[in-house]
Amino acid sequence: VQLQASGGGLVQAGGSLRLSCAASGSTLSSYTMAWFRQAPGKEREFIASIRWSGGTTQYADSVKGRFTISKDTAKSTVYLQMDSLKPEDTATYYCAAGRTIWSTARDSQYYPYWGQGTLVTVSS
Repeated sequence: VQLQASGGGLVQAGGSLRLSCAASGSTLSSYTMAWFRQAPGKEREFIASIRWSGGTTQYADSVKGRFTISKDTAKSTVYLQMDSLKPEDTATYYCAAGRTIWSTARDSQYYPYWGQGTLVTVSS
């Protein structure tokens, strides 16, 4: 599976961005897709995940109610709609794919495929 992330940029606090992750190279029906982020000097952090089959989602508490993960099956693309952005959301955002079970979908070690990362900067 190859993943290509895009959509990052500079936004003011309170603003919105939508990240995209285009997947190719494999049928995704058995995969879980996820977004993680990593701020400078911090560990990689789980943000959201979605089951490709069925569309079940889960979110980190830090973004619940502000971020929405979704997918477009026809385009093999996963999105992360980010609203009400805060300066602490500043990080490089990565999309990931893996045949992980749902109970481990927040753990980055269960995702063997990663996109290149896209930088999101939120100014105060």
